[in-house]
Amino acid sequence: MRIVYFGTPGFAAASLRALIHSRHHVVGLVSQPDRPKGRGHHVVPTPTKQLAIEAGVPVLQPTKLRDQAFLTSLASYDVDLGVVAAYGRILPDALLAIPRLGMINVHASLLPKYRGAAPIHRAVMAGDEVTGVTIMRVVAELDAGPMLAAVRRPIGIDETSVEVEQDLAEVGATALLEVVERLARGPIEEVPQNHALATYAPKLEKSEGPLDWSLRARAIHDRVRGLQPWPMASTTAEGVRCLVHRTTLTERATDARPGTIVEVGGDVLAVAAGDGSVLQILVIQPEGRRAMSVREFLSGRSLRSGMSIGDR
Repeated sequence: MRIVYFGTPGFAAASLRALIHSRHHVVGLVSQPDRPKGRGHHVVPTPTKQLAIEAGVPVLQPTKLRDQAFLTSLASYDVDLGVVAAYGRILPDALLAIPRLGMINVHASLLPKYRGAAPIHRAVMAGDEVTGVTIMRVVAELDAGPMLAAVRRPIGIDETSVEVEQDLAEVGATALLEVVERLARGPIEEVPQNHALATYAPKLEKSEGPLDWSLRARAIHDRVRGLQPWPMASTTAEGVRCLVHRTTLTERATDARPGTIVEVGGDVLAVAAGDGSVLQILVIQPEGRRAMSVREFLSGRSLRSGMSIGDR
């Protein structure tokens, strides 16, 4: 089949790569425009664009999806199927109507749970034990189309959203190829979603970063895991804002006020959380510095038991 692919970030690159190396023909990539990145604010190609250029796939980066010149150009590709993965925009009806077999989407959750922009992060932040990928039909309503396939994947208690996303990208690519092969042979079963069970996963906001130590240790731990790679969980220590990269749960209990250091020294920085629980910080990054182990972080600092962190 002749396939046009809509996708922008690293997650979308795995499925694009799989299609490029399949027996089908990727006739074009539609990616969001390149944007400045890093301290130098240099404009860099999106991950999918880099891959497409290497494979000789034509790249389109429209600023407006309803632009008639873009729609006409895409229609000239004589497309059989559209595939979408983390493109980042709602596709208008005029665009959905172009591929002969419509469009399908690689969505990183077990629908109807976690429709929206940040399904992986929200699943990790919620402490879910299982997530997955759903291949669904694209319709006008956000992530509401019927499902063509779903693959489950457990979430480890210490896994970050970055680690889960990297694996789900490959899981999704495999599931996508299976669905594309089935579609190439003819119509396949499409299972409607139960809209009454739908939940929404909004994009992450910078304001979600500061940790609330009054939450239980498990809830804080899940936020640390889920807020990666951006905006990152943060707290303050000795008046310095610090990003918290890694934490671990402990079985100890305390009657100290949440946010109080209950043990410090060597490789240990344990902090009281809500309901008498305790969370241990493993990797931390003072503002303007690199991420470091607790032992490195404590060197030259005067933190001691009974002091509070997180005060702003």
